[in-house]
Amino acid sequence: MEQTIPLWVKKKVRVGKEYERARQMLKDLSINTVCESAVCPNIYECFGKRYVSFMILGNRCTRNCKFCGVSRLLRTEPPDEKEPENVATAVRQLGMQYAVITSPSRDDLPDGGAEHYARTTEKIRSVNPKTKIELLIPDFRGDETSLEKVFASRPDVISHNIDVVPSLYPSVRPLSSYETSMSVLKMTKENGFITKSGIMLGLGEKKEEVLKLLQEIKETGCEYLVIGQYLRPSKRSMPVKEFIHEDVFKEYEEAGKKIGFKNVFAGTFYRSSYMAEKLILP
Repeated sequence: MEQTIPLWVKKKVRVGKEYERARQMLKDLSINTVCESAVCPNIYECFGKRYVSFMILGNRCTRNCKFCGVSRLLRTEPPDEKEPENVATAVRQLGMQYAVITSPSRDDLPDGGAEHYARTTEKIRSVNPKTKIELLIPDFRGDETSLEKVFASRPDVISHNIDVVPSLYPSVRPLSSYETSMSVLKMTKENGFITKSGIMLGLGEKKEEVLKLLQEIKETGCEYLVIGQYLRPSKRSMPVKEFIHEDVFKEYEEAGKKIGFKNVFAGTFYRSSYMAEKLILP
């Protein structure tokens, strides 16, 4: 049963001209965003500041995570060949100095979409050479060849979310593997990249599980962490088990910094791509 939403979880919505301009521009370029596809609560704030998080490889996912607002991919859809150029154009038009690129999992593609990630990174670089690029990647089923394609494009930051504590994977992320995701973080760091991850709270995890997870993420070499509140994006998604108080988020933030993370963002509305440049470049 869904918990009653406390006051600190209710966010004011302001729809201004910049929001409408950003949304129309993305529509004109046929660009998806995780902001829209995953029903992010920060969309009005971010679009209003001309900041978006791009979602390449379509807005349908081959997996069935119970927390996610992204719809399921029911038939094979090839990557849009114009997408890398369109994303680069959007980055230029929005004047973005830091761009986050993510995607749904595309297990239907031989390389999981890794080449498309690389092409998008390279195209942004060619059009916007001063823009910092963060790739928030899926696990590519842990395939090293696919990961090497992404590594070869040399983004500035590579992020991969663990999402939930290990005990919740069977019920929340049944088609994903905790061990695979941790190996992705480890390989990313071993290849010399700035690494980042994110987790959600409020799905039934215990405090000791969260603290243990922070330690295990840090042991991969990961340097930056985002901890946010799970908010149910649709009726087909899992209900919220608990709304975490801001004081508890503060405890986890301090715990993360104490064990060695260079920076931790923790709070109700934090998401992996929310204020991403401020996490890495405070």
